[in-house]
Amino acid sequence: MIPEVKKEIITLEDGREISIETGKLAKQADGSVVVRMGNAMLLATVVSAKEINPDTDFLPLTVDYREKFAAAGRFPGGFFKREARPSDQEVLTMRLVDRVLRPLFPKDYHAETQVMIQLMSHDESVMPDALAGLAASACIAVSDIPFDGPISEVRVGRVDGKFIINPNKEQLAQSDIDIMVGASKDFVAMVEGEMDEVSEKEMTEAIKFAHEAIKVQIDAQIRLAEKVGKTEKRSYEPEAENEEIKDKVYNYAYPKCYAIAKEDTGKHERSDKFAAVKEECMALFTEEEQEEYAVLISKYFGKAHKEAVRNLILDENIRLDGRNTTQIRPIWCEIDYLPSAHGSSIFTRGETQSLTTVTLGTSREANVIDLPTEQGEERFYLHYNFPPFSTGEARPLRGTSRREIGHGNLAQRALKRMIPADCPYTVRVVSEILESNGSSSMATVCAGTLALMDAGVQMIKPVSGIAMGLITEGDKYAVLSDILGDEDHLGDMDFKVTGTKDGITACQMDIKIKGLTYEILEKALEQAREGRMHILNKITDTIAEPKSEVKTHAPKIVKMEMPKEYIGAFIGSGGKNIQDLQSRTNTTIVIEEVGELGIVEILGTDSEGIEEVINAVHAVSFEPVEGETYKVKVIRLLEIGAIVEFMPGKDSFIHISEIAWERIEKVSDALKEGDIIEVKYLGVDPKTKKTRVSRKALLPRPPRDNNGKSGTDKKKSHNS
Repeated sequence: MIPEVKKEIITLEDGREISIETGKLAKQADGSVVVRMGNAMLLATVVSAKEINPDTDFLPLTVDYREKFAAAGRFPGGFFKREARPSDQEVLTMRLVDRVLRPLFPKDYHAETQVMIQLMSHDESVMPDALAGLAASACIAVSDIPFDGPISEVRVGRVDGKFIINPNKEQLAQSDIDIMVGASKDFVAMVEGEMDEVSEKEMTEAIKFAHEAIKVQIDAQIRLAEKVGKTEKRSYEPEAENEEIKDKVYNYAYPKCYAIAKEDTGKHERSDKFAAVKEECMALFTEEEQEEYAVLISKYFGKAHKEAVRNLILDENIRLDGRNTTQIRPIWCEIDYLPSAHGSSIFTRGETQSLTTVTLGTSREANVIDLPTEQGEERFYLHYNFPPFSTGEARPLRGTSRREIGHGNLAQRALKRMIPADCPYTVRVVSEILESNGSSSMATVCAGTLALMDAGVQMIKPVSGIAMGLITEGDKYAVLSDILGDEDHLGDMDFKVTGTKDGITACQMDIKIKGLTYEILEKALEQAREGRMHILNKITDTIAEPKSEVKTHAPKIVKMEMPKEYIGAFIGSGGKNIQDLQSRTNTTIVIEEVGELGIVEILGTDSEGIEEVINAVHAVSFEPVEGETYKVKVIRLLEIGAIVEFMPGKDSFIHISEIAWERIEKVSDALKEGDIIEVKYLGVDPKTKKTRVSRKALLPRPPRDNNGKSGTDKKKSHNS
């Protein structure tokens, strides 16, 4: 039977179209759609379990995004020719989609739910990650899964002052803004991206522009759902409630939690006190009641705890560590902490600490990107590590987490536009989080700035970062600067902003509530700017500007060019020449063909070794120019002249008659081996096919007498 396909078209401002269709593929999933833009096609499916585990008190949502190599007509790299674990870019897309979807499922909906998105066909003019959020929401919209959407996501760029929705790669390369925005029809839920020092006002305008485009995409999803007939959502077993237990726990826990929150204690002490109150709540019930209602008691305690902390902030402007809403935790910084690293720093803010290193290398150390949708290299990259001891925990290490990838990417985007385009090095920044109590990604940005300047990387401007929070209750709200981990967990917003003194370089915002107004957003941005400036001053007090030179033990790098035809001679048969040169000079030499040139990178710590390589590069490609003057070294005396050397491997012949104007009986009367003399290059002798030089041509000619004879002529006559 031929399937009945339902379809909706979204038309962008510039005339490009996005289609959403359902009914043809993956019909056993609860919902499935194909989203197409140009030749790019994504299949998105969703399945949610009909039965719910009664002990589950959260939404077990999994979002998976994969780009298939076949979509771009390519084979997977490596030995095994099949897709394996997701790339960092795929993980980042999963996180973007998850962060918008998750808050819009009902709070008491705890069924196992899986959203899968896969790129089935790639178009070089379309960036598919900008369509993933639309595809995910659309497949839920055509299902019966309860969801307070639809939502969508778009990318916003700005070229020549004009905003563009879902720009292509060429447009994005010229753009001073690259942000992803996720939203429902009524409110913005997620913002993430990088910018070229834009103002708070410009960033807000970009978000508003994105939201208007998202509303159009949401309307299309609603129309598609109506065509499919899935406007009625499935019923599910709501969470169990018990008002008697709720009141008993709340009345006991709330005042105690409020008092603890007001004490201004450290993270672990405060956590232990809250845990003790929770145990006391359990003790209010019999063993039989504890066994039956343990999940409810824990849930009601959590609500009382959350409400107490939030009300303390809203009513008394007092936070868990005693600060008011705008204060920044105490900061101390240090650079050059690790003696063997090329650059290092410690940045500590409150109970959050990053130890960050910088390593300098050649293009050989670039981070290679090999994806179905992108191939290339990163010459600046940042890795973020979050070991369990940083929060006082003991748990097994199971590879790099999605969180570590996401936080590292945010910090990398915050810093990368401040690395000058002519930086000769490949730069790797590694942040080790040693303590964590909120905003470790922003500590990474600050520590990264310090370590880069310590390493002698000539940053355009230093960058700082801050995490902002939000507490709302009815018409009351409080914007929090430099949030703690608990304030992130118990609050309504996590908004990270990084920038220089002149503007924003990156941001990441997650909203956990409906109805965030632009008034609140603008206040948060302004408060964030004040906080960033305070932190930036702490950074520049530690190191005001990048060190003028790299450390003595760090490699120095020199870039040179040679004509492409000389590369083979420089490398030598089987690489013998270049390997011998690297071994002798203790350097690393990398050669890359670019057009008609060979770009040579020389990396080493010994200046004499680097100089020898420079001379070798000059030597292999050196060709003297006829008529030009050169200083040469006499390397061998002959009966009829001498061999002189321009540089190692490049020599020429000087005839005895070209050494001086006067007659010379023996070459050794005028020259000796090792002499440095100045000569004029005469070109190639047409008879011998050998190069010739003349010293005589640069010497003043002796004066002539009245008979027209020169002094040398007289001498010849006398001798005869």
